[in-house]
Amino acid sequence: MTETTAPRRQRRDASANRAGILAAASQALAADPHASVDQIARAAGLSRRALYGHFDDRTALVQALVSAGAARFNAIAERVDDADSRIALARLTADLWREAAHVQVAAAIALDEAHVEETAAALAPLRRVLAALVRRGQEEGELRQDMTAPTLARLIEESARTVVTRTDASSPVAAGIAVRAVLSIAGLGWREIDALLAAHPGLSATAAPDTLAPIPAEEGRA
Repeated sequence: MTETTAPRRQRRDASANRAGILAAASQALAADPHASVDQIARAAGLSRRALYGHFDDRTALVQALVSAGAARFNAIAERVDDADSRIALARLTADLWREAAHVQVAAAIALDEAHVEETAAALAPLRRVLAALVRRGQEEGELRQDMTAPTLARLIEESARTVVTRTDASSPVAAGIAVRAVLSIAGLGWREIDALLAAHPGLSATAAPDTLAPIPAEEGRA
């Protein structure tokens, strides 16, 4: 083995180990947003010390996970180019849902107050695409106009986040729930949504209301 080959192999091994840790962290955090370093290390089949050989601490690990997920979401957003803002919004939601497992991990992390700011920053490109899409839709009379574009974009984002955290990502109708919720917040009536999805069946499946997970009693109290 040459001197140059050894470092290359070491870098590949380190990269593979890092990817394995991130995959394990993704699964652990999907089950528990507050999973400890020990839990994540066990999921990765490593010792705590070995994990720290790749990440300085839990915060650095979570930041890497957020960054990796955000890059995928941002790339998806950049590919949406439908002329009709309603179709573009539905497609954006449906395409993001194809990353359902990653979406739910990102949502769990985003709901952890310790990571709200870094998650928002990492998803800035996606949020810019959404804001521009909403603004264009309002200007062309396709989306509701009773509030400002930034406010509507934020409501759409929060609606999507709520659906993500309350819906089983493995459900065959999950994409339909997300798309319908987003389009409803954007100002479309349910009949208009039905017609849109019937004309573009690839965007989602019909949503069944009972697939939503129940809200815990303490969160549902007034």
